[in-house]
Amino acid sequence: MRIKIPYGGEFMAVDVPDPRIKAVLRSETISEKTEKKDEQEIVVDALIHPIGSSALNKLAAGKRNITIITSDHTRPMPSKITMPLLLNEIRKGSPDANILILVATGLHRATNSDELISRFGHEIFQNEKIIVHDCRDESVMRKIGTMPSGGILELSRYALDTDLLIAEGFIEPHFFAGFSGGRKSVHPGVAGYDCIISNHCSRFIADKNASAGVLKSNPIHKDMEFAAKEAGLAFILNVILGEGRVIIDAVSGDPVQAHNEGVERLLKKNAVKKTTAPIVITSNGGYPLDQNLYQLVKCMDTAEKCCEEGGVIIAVGECRDGTGSESFYQDFASGDSPSTLLKRFLSRSPTETKTDQWQSQILARIMEKRHIIVVAPLIEEIVKNMGLGFAVSIDDAVKQADFLLDRPQDDKAKIIVAPDGIGIIVT
Repeated sequence: MRIKIPYGGEFMAVDVPDPRIKAVLRSETISEKTEKKDEQEIVVDALIHPIGSSALNKLAAGKRNITIITSDHTRPMPSKITMPLLLNEIRKGSPDANILILVATGLHRATNSDELISRFGHEIFQNEKIIVHDCRDESVMRKIGTMPSGGILELSRYALDTDLLIAEGFIEPHFFAGFSGGRKSVHPGVAGYDCIISNHCSRFIADKNASAGVLKSNPIHKDMEFAAKEAGLAFILNVILGEGRVIIDAVSGDPVQAHNEGVERLLKKNAVKKTTAPIVITSNGGYPLDQNLYQLVKCMDTAEKCCEEGGVIIAVGECRDGTGSESFYQDFASGDSPSTLLKRFLSRSPTETKTDQWQSQILARIMEKRHIIVVAPLIEEIVKNMGLGFAVSIDDAVKQADFLLDRPQDDKAKIIVAPDGIGIIVT
């Protein structure tokens, strides 16, 4: 079987003997086609039929200042399609409204001008007011309450000082928030630094309900939903993406009801039955989700559920931006063992949480019981410095995995392939 794994904007391929393939895990969204409607029609239909809410143009009527929260450069949000439609609906109800597009970066680096143009197109970039969120800019932060976790809720005044707050995003499994989309645009999207790290504390990350596909009793989700409500998020437009990051479904309306409906639709398409093997090959589904090694931990989290203890996870990613986090890199480049790192993280209180500690915690947890080989030719030295296995190709990684597992040539280990590891939920 020739296996193609997304890598950057292209693919890496490897030939694996059929008897070795135990399963190929794919979401139905990967191959689903929308023959009757194009992407714009799907979004228009969702806006015409909001869930649990009046139409956006009616909500906008009489509103002077309106803020739209949108995703940053690390997310494949098709804003060239969605944003013009949102702006049009708003101006139907309030032609002279002052509209602000607020880019939700959370703790990520600032989205640059080229990335904004790529996301929105020249017309919106040049003619609309766009502000990129900075979680560390205390001058624009406002403390507005206490979250269910006990942490202080601190949000950007650009999201608060408005007559109508709406958000666009996309829904996919998220490895500790359950799902992306909906409330996540507000928190961590436009939250303050201390607020975010408190929500991402080691105790919450270690909670059994802080997992992909889980919203019920998920402490991280509870804080996020509370934040969206306190911010006054009134309306969302969330899309579901298929192969080629094409819109195959969309929901709009009430932030909770519409998001829940979108989650249910996605679950019907991307839940896969759990099966295990000694070797799992996976990726983040290509660019922009494999921009750095930090993000690549997400597909490793999915692979962990399918990889036998002592087995090997092969994670493929371009990582054109390197690690994506200096603190994440230093945690592992220090030479400390995964168990030592875990003890350190779990000893910290929520307010003592360090930047990107949560990603290190999840990676250390995986490394404790499984080998990891990263196929990322652009960052060989970084990968090796972090104590991870490195391979220049998937074929090389499989050979290394066989060596690590000490399997004889006539009885090589079975392999599970999850081409887009963050696009599926293992149940």
